[in-house]
Amino acid sequence: MSRTCKITGKGTISGQKVSHSQSKSKRTFRANIQSKRLMNPATGQMMRIKLSTSALRTLKKWQAEGKKYDLRKLIKESA
Repeated sequence: MSRTCKITGKGTISGQKVSHSQSKSKRTFRANIQSKRLMNPATGQMMRIKLSTSALRTLKKWQAEGKKYDLRKLIKESA
């Protein structure tokens, strides 16, 4: 399983670790991916989905505002 958010598409990216002496070495920045069971408001069914914490906050905000959304349409297919 890849560490990729199914809604936002966030995943692992590479960058450089920089020491005090400014020497650089490769490192990875991993997205904060959580596996959650969420209820799809459109169908009323529970879905298990891997999503980033920022996407989880967005869904929580939408629910508080009463916004209508469908988790099945939000999920991006991984290529």
